Amino acid sequence: MRKPWIVGVAGAVLAALLLGACGDPESAPEEAPPSAAAPDPSPTTRQRAATASPDAGAPKPAPKVLYLGDSLAMENQKVLGELLQDDLDARYTSAPYSGTTLCDYLEGTADRSLVPTKDKAAALVRRLSPDYVVLQFWGNAWDYTPCMGGITYDKARAKYFERYTAAAEQLTEQIANAGGTHRPKIVWVLQGPDPITPDRVRRVNALYEKQARASGDLVADAGRAVSPASDRYTWTQYLPCTAYEREHDGYCTRPGQDRTALHHDKDYLHFCLAPTTSKPKPCPVLSPGITRIAREITRVISEAST
Repeated sequence: MRKPWIVGVAGAVLAALLLGACGDPESAPEEAPPSAAAPDPSPTTRQRAATASPDAGAPKPAPKVLYLGDSLAMENQKVLGELLQDDLDARYTSAPYSGTTLCDYLEGTADRSLVPTKDKAAALVRRLSPDYVVLQFWGNAWDYTPCMGGITYDKARAKYFERYTAAAEQLTEQIANAGGTHRPKIVWVLQGPDPITPDRVRRVNALYEKQARASGDLVADAGRAVSPASDRYTWTQYLPCTAYEREHDGYCTRPGQDRTALHHDKDYLHFCLAPTTSKPKPCPVLSPGITRIAREITRVISEAST
C-alpha cells in the first residue's frame, strides 16, 4: 500500500528532481567541507602491483573514467571521484546535469536538451578518450525533460519505455563510435527502490541490463546496496549498518539501533543527507547512501581493470 505521506510530498519531490541539488546554498559549488570527503578506500586495488606475480607483466595503467548522469550523479560525483582516485589512481572526469535523462546526452539534441553540445557523451569521449563511461540515470519520467518529447511514464508507459530503450541504444552506439579503436566500456548503474513508481524502476534496470548484455558492457548494481537484503525493490529510509559503517565514524547515525540513514527526511529519492537546494552541486555532507553507491561502482571498475 502506498504510504499517505508519499503522495503529499510528490509535488515537492518533483521540484527536487528537476533541481537535483543538495547542501548549503551559500557554499561554492566547487567547494565542500571536510565531511564530504570520500571514505577510507579499500587497499585491495592499491596493492595490485605489489601482489602481482613477477612474471605477470607490468600492471595496467590507471583507468580513465568519465561519469555522466542526472541529479543522483550530481550529488555522488565528488565521493565517486575520490574513491576511484584513491583505489585505482584513476583519471576522473564528471559531467552530470540535474534533471536529465539518456537522450539529453545524445548528439543531435542540442536544441531540446539540458546538456550543452560540448558535454554530450560522444563529444566528451572524443576529447577525453576514457576507458570507462559510467552512466547513472534514475530515468526521469515527468514532463520537464525536453528531449523526451512530452512522453511521460504516467501518461504513456509503452511509449516511455520505447523512447528510453531507443535512447539507450543510440547512446551506446554514439559512445562506441566516438571511441573508435579505443572503445570505452560503459558501466550502467542500476537504481535503488522508488516508492512512487516501483515497477518503473524495475523495468528501467532491466533495460540497462539488457543493453549491457547486448553490447558487451558492464552493470553496477549500486541500487542493491541501498535496498533491504530481503527485497531489492522495497524502499526504506534506514538500513542496518554494514561492517564498514560500524568501523568508521559518521555512518551509523543511530548507533543504538545499528541503523544508517539513506535519505533525508524530506527527500525520498536522493541520498544526500543535506537539504535539497536550487543550486546543483556535489553533496557537502557525509551520506551513507552515496558512499554505498560509489563503492559499488568503484568495485565494478576495479574488477574490470585487473
